Amino acid sequence: MALIVCTWWWGSKYGAAHLARLHNGVRRHLPGPHRFVVFQPEPADDALKPGCLCRLRMFSPAWQERRNIAKGDRLVCLDLDSIVTGSLAPLFDRAEDFVILHGANAANPCPFNGSVMMLRAGAHPEVWDSFTLDAARAAPYYEFPDDQAWLWHKLPTAAGWQCGVATGIYAFKKPGWPQHSDDLPNDARLVVFPGKRDPSQFAHLPWVREHWR
Repeated sequence: MALIVCTWWWGSKYGAAHLARLHNGVRRHLPGPHRFVVFQPEPADDALKPGCLCRLRMFSPAWQERRNIAKGDRLVCLDLDSIVTGSLAPLFDRAEDFVILHGANAANPCPFNGSVMMLRAGAHPEVWDSFTLDAARAAPYYEFPDDQAWLWHKLPTAAGWQCGVATGIYAFKKPGWPQHSDDLPNDARLVVFPGKRDPSQFAHLPWVREHWR
């Protein structure tokens, strides 16, 4: 079964440089067979862009089929502003049908963070089939309905990568990141930037210059 690494891109916040840097990082640190894909929302999904709700389309078997994603393929979704800093292969060698980052949120009580997700194609079609904007607004969320809140609502016991030393996935300046430090942890494999932070704001840091290129 194929390994597909994807990211989602829309709007003007991120440019082609972000895409290139993420792609380069994946290529450097994921040597095995895989393909890197950039997805964009369908025209019908314009209303789903806030909160990354459009990414829930990945759970639709029909959407997967249209994009040549076969049942059983591993579909990894990384935020566009992620920085790959070490080997990714151990992170994605998992058998669960769905895995999502755990423990990266500070104020938000949702235990899930959508910066990193992996779905076994064909699994959990109910995530998309039962989704509507009204249903997302009725489910618990923090500041606004988003994909991680909906996933917590539908798959509350989903497997996870625990943010921090347990996995080498770190959320910059969030729980699990070394306190009072800008330095990259020695065991870091992937750094994500939940919220309003962006790697471009920290281009002066040596580790960002080294890995975000």
